[in-house]
Amino acid sequence: MDIEQLRELQNRYLSPWDKQYYEHSIDLERGKGVLVRDGRGKKYIDCFGGVLTTSVGHGHPKVTEAVIRQLKTGMIHTSTVYLHEARVRLAQKLAEITPDGLQKSYFTPSGGEATDRAIQMAMMATGNTDIISLCHGYHGQTLLGKQLVGQKTWRELPSLVAGVKHAPHPYCFRCSFGHKYPGCGMECAHYVQELINTTTEGRIAAFIAEPVAGIGGIIPVPKEYFEIVVPIIHAHGGFFICDEVQTGVGRLGETMWGIEQWGVEPDIMTMAKGIANGFPLGVTIAQPEIANAVRGLNFATYGGNPFSCAAALATLQAIEDEGLMENAERVGKILREKLCEFLDTYGFVGDVRGWGLMQSIEFIKEGDEPNKPAPETAAQFMESCRERGLLIGRGGLYGNCIRIGPPLCITEEEIRQVLEVMEQALRAVRAGVL
Repeated sequence: MDIEQLRELQNRYLSPWDKQYYEHSIDLERGKGVLVRDGRGKKYIDCFGGVLTTSVGHGHPKVTEAVIRQLKTGMIHTSTVYLHEARVRLAQKLAEITPDGLQKSYFTPSGGEATDRAIQMAMMATGNTDIISLCHGYHGQTLLGKQLVGQKTWRELPSLVAGVKHAPHPYCFRCSFGHKYPGCGMECAHYVQELINTTTEGRIAAFIAEPVAGIGGIIPVPKEYFEIVVPIIHAHGGFFICDEVQTGVGRLGETMWGIEQWGVEPDIMTMAKGIANGFPLGVTIAQPEIANAVRGLNFATYGGNPFSCAAALATLQAIEDEGLMENAERVGKILREKLCEFLDTYGFVGDVRGWGLMQSIEFIKEGDEPNKPAPETAAQFMESCRERGLLIGRGGLYGNCIRIGPPLCITEEEIRQVLEVMEQALRAVRAGVL
């Protein structure tokens, strides 16, 4: 179908929520590795990976073969009411490779539903109802997930969960307390105690956070933060829920899960996106005593779908067999070094940050007002990259942060091509020529 016809039908029949990134929607038809192709044959390097989801690349043969094998069994669907081997094997695998103590998994179709399940587990196990989240964090599109988000861009609805409290985010570029890291004394972390004392009854169900805030603008939590906050939460009866939906399955390099690089063990962990390389799957994994505290009838019609579980097992195998965690670390360093050069060269690049293959550029306005967000510059940069065959993402409270998250299989040669395109786009933005 012609692209203009597709766009016309999109405007007529699809929710406007599906049209938020580009001025004109892109129709993607095919993909292989880090490359995708639109309906007119134009190729793009996919540096957003379906929002950090296509972890081992488009059309990975191991994932494709696993799904075809499952299809040939004729068992396309079964709910969590019944057992099937792929779901049991995946639960066993996750217990083996997640941080110590996490043993029991509950499967859902998405990360947002995994968040809901984690919060329910924490409330049932503690008997408490207060939840603390970070104000630039993001935990899904469910009604509960939207209450956990502190960004006005994503809320759009009145608060329905009275027990959700938002702590200042450890966002060093825009510190809520006006400090500079590392000479800040980690006031944002210690403030969690003040938040509990002044806005709750002191009985906490959970604290939920991402090691690196994705939609918030790729904001890494400082190394000391969790070491300070998690004991405070535990002292008030709560659990630490680590949201690994974007930082998990090798995305940060070195380790399978991001939190392992912070040296703190979560009580509950959620994952989705890259776990099944694009097949819909969310997982909530918890310590047995927490999982066993769940009461009432609980099953998910599409949770742990046979296709998704088969894809997840193949994805994890590919990451291990092909050294993709190590690749994410190695190629991520090349990416970060060049991005830092951009920071030194272009006055409208305010900050560069991230971890492994999860990196960000934050754009600011040049002028007397320091660090004033420049969302229009981010939008121009995105369009300029798209014209040159590169797909990236955007986020942050002000929409001024570029999100870079290619498949973990991206090569050094490909990342250098990405950086060359980015530099061309930066020059075009500076010159006002797109």
